[in-house]
Amino acid sequence: MKITQSACIAAVAALGAVALAGCGSDNNTTSSTSSTSGTTSSAGSSSSSGSDTGTAAADCPSGTLNAEGSSAQKNAFEEVVAAYNEKCPDLTVNYNPSGSGTGVKQFNAGLVDFAGSDSALKTEEKDGVIEVDAAKKRCGSDAWNLPMVVGPISVAYNLPGVDKVVLTPALLSGIFQGEITTWNDAKIAAANPGVTLPGTAIKPFFRSDESGTTDNFTKYLKAAGGDAWKADPGKVWTGKGEGKEKSSGVADAVKSTEGGVTYVEWSYAKDNGLSMAQIDNGSGAVELTADSVGKFIAAAQADGQGNDLRLKLDYATKEAGAYPIGLVTYEIVCSKNSDAAKQAAIKSFLGFFAQGDTQKSLEDLGYAPLPADLQTKVAAAVAALS
Repeated sequence: MKITQSACIAAVAALGAVALAGCGSDNNTTSSTSSTSGTTSSAGSSSSSGSDTGTAAADCPSGTLNAEGSSAQKNAFEEVVAAYNEKCPDLTVNYNPSGSGTGVKQFNAGLVDFAGSDSALKTEEKDGVIEVDAAKKRCGSDAWNLPMVVGPISVAYNLPGVDKVVLTPALLSGIFQGEITTWNDAKIAAANPGVTLPGTAIKPFFRSDESGTTDNFTKYLKAAGGDAWKADPGKVWTGKGEGKEKSSGVADAVKSTEGGVTYVEWSYAKDNGLSMAQIDNGSGAVELTADSVGKFIAAAQADGQGNDLRLKLDYATKEAGAYPIGLVTYEIVCSKNSDAAKQAAIKSFLGFFAQGDTQKSLEDLGYAPLPADLQTKVAAAVAALS
């Protein structure tokens, strides 16, 4: 699943020179599969059970799809590509985990077939661009935000001998704004009675690249922390700490730094064996699990129209047992595509991605399946692509 130098050159040829900087710049390497022939074969259909919609890759296209964006979904995307190619080996799916901001820009420039973003396309102007309008111009039709990967955001830390730490939105705001600087600070100790906390300096790490994870984490801090978080949410970090590129960068930094702490997707924290804080939004400490983040996502409100399935997450929720820091990675697609063969390939792959068995398989990697009702809506939206 790792891209080679020759594969990178091929990807650049497909995506254009703009993509060159994304090749080999981070150990979040491009996912790809190899096309074995130019023929079309039948994939069959997967069995349906429970919340499974039964959507499957009924016909197997050939050719190549290029996608780019969120590093949060990298591990999930690789898993799905491998499983899809067991059924449909003649479609190559390349993914460059360059970050949500870059992915959206590449999509709007027409350099990739679809994008992965941990935030839905922006409807307000930023840096002279309204992302929704730019995407519509690129597509010649509305672009849809299709929730596909649920990525809990952990607060990962490196504190030898401390197996459990409870943090609140106010504490997190203080830590990531440089106001709370040692682990045995009285405010942290008050939230952790009976826990022996060392006087180790707190060393926060943040994403230095434009990141949907940063966007969602700062949205959480702003919504749940109230006045404690002073900056506006966004993909660009405005707090304190040391910046590292990509999810792998911040996870590696915490792993090698005693006292380190960061916000990073659950899958990366698990892969690196990092300790993760329990979060208390006001109804008691909640451990990060697939079930606890599933309660959080299931309570999200629809924020789009029709098959544009953007969501409004309630980061300030006080629902018991709901882990309140998470993100949804959207696959951003053109609702209509002038290239019928390309759209058929996108429908085949994303249809497989959305089905219940595929979603369930992602749990072991540190993701949560789409809630059943949302999964049904995503499958219907994929089927409506034309």
